[in-house]
Amino acid sequence: MEDLSEKEQLEALRAWWAENGSYVVGGIIVGMLIIFGWNQWQSTKADTEVAASTLYEDVMEAAARGNLDAASAAAGNLFNDYPDSPYAAQARLAMARLHMDNGRDLDAANVLRPLADSSTDNELALIARLRLAKILLYQDKADDVVSLVHDMPETAFAARFNEVLGDAYVALGEFEKAEAAYVTALNDSPLARTVDPALIQLKLNDLPAAGESAGNETALSEEDVQADEAPADDEADVPDADVSGVVESSAETAEDEDSGEE
Repeated sequence: MEDLSEKEQLEALRAWWAENGSYVVGGIIVGMLIIFGWNQWQSTKADTEVAASTLYEDVMEAAARGNLDAASAAAGNLFNDYPDSPYAAQARLAMARLHMDNGRDLDAANVLRPLADSSTDNELALIARLRLAKILLYQDKADDVVSLVHDMPETAFAARFNEVLGDAYVALGEFEKAEAAYVTALNDSPLARTVDPALIQLKLNDLPAAGESAGNETALSEEDVQADEAPADDEADVPDADVSGVVESSAETAEDEDSGEE
């Protein structure tokens, strides 16, 4: 009876294997392929990081020597072969600084742009955007600065973005907007501590008083009327209108004074 039971069990096992054996073998093969693929991916990833790291070191060594050509060559390989690597982002910041040191602000802006436009959730991208804004101010492109930073999300860099935004509005002569941006930067600074409150307060104090520009325009109009009414032979005695009073604060340089950002 026991022999018969064992035979029945063996037959049942054979029947089950005949029905499901291919699935079992297939599952084992798939599992082995997954493990193999995972190991290969990890190995490739490690090799990629090593290669990107090596190129980044080449960039930094060349930059330290002030060798712009060698740094640009290594950075170009890094940007082309490993564009998504953190080392590529760091290299863009380093190359922007090197270009500015060599008076090549256009190249500095170009090397920062891809990183600055990549993401507002990435700290390095935020640093790149801030530095790009300062370069654009240096290039007298205040409208571009406003487009770049006017609607930034709340981050640890909010105070610095608002300070740059205020500088751009000053350059455009939009002093009310500049004042609002500076005040926002001051309100953010106690928490972030990324700006100099005293400097921003100085910028606020330098803004024209409310109505000053309008007052100058009124005075100019009155003098123009008097000049029109004066006899032709007395025109040389009419005083020139005073059109001074609007003082624009200069754009900050793109060099980031806070080396801790890098």
